[in-house]
Amino acid sequence: MINVLGKTDTEIKNDVLSELKYDPSLKVTEIGVLVTDGVVTLNGYTTSFDEKLAAVHAVKRVAGVLAIADDIELHIPDANHRTDGEIAAAAAHKIEWSTTIPKGTVEITVRNGWIILEGEVEWWYQKNAAETVTRSISGVHGVSNSISIKSTDKIPAVGMDIEAAIDRNAMLDASKIRVEIVGSKVILHGTVRTLAQREEAERIAWAAQGVFSVEDHLAVKWYTSGD
Repeated sequence: MINVLGKTDTEIKNDVLSELKYDPSLKVTEIGVLVTDGVVTLNGYTTSFDEKLAAVHAVKRVAGVLAIADDIELHIPDANHRTDGEIAAAAAHKIEWSTTIPKGTVEITVRNGWIILEGEVEWWYQKNAAETVTRSISGVHGVSNSISIKSTDKIPAVGMDIEAAIDRNAMLDASKIRVEIVGSKVILHGTVRTLAQREEAERIAWAAQGVFSVEDHLAVKWYTSGD
């Protein structure tokens, strides 16, 4: 592994700008970047909620970023403005057409361009799919995913399955992550090297059958291969 313990805020900022520029879906000239002690603040504006999320995800991939403050404003062009009713109808159709989301499990409310998703599903990937298909709708200002996952009396013995999934994942160092199971809750302990790795570990934990909640105590910490 590359020793990046000495990476400066200026170097992180340059890497963030390069990553934003590298992503073809983003207009880097409209996004500002500030870095203080490894914490990246994004400002400026994007023209869609999906583009705003893409900028945040791009920064998560950059080495040395410890946290992100998202101050990007959303400037939706007049041609893309939609009423709450139009957004709600589009969201309902997107969810109805999805082969991943069980029919009749998701309730949709739209207020001032913001989509609120509620309901109950059996799996995290179904909850995630509902958010993914709705956030790209033209005119959307944001999505609040309040869909719950059905609780179970007992969680299957998935600790070893989660650990095995982490071990075979090319993004993660399994030796730095410990999985704890408490009831139907998964608790992640240890360290990762990027925010994107932390997000990936959470995804793996949520993907296990019977998981009702995930507590992420993973710290973003830079280390060399000898640590």
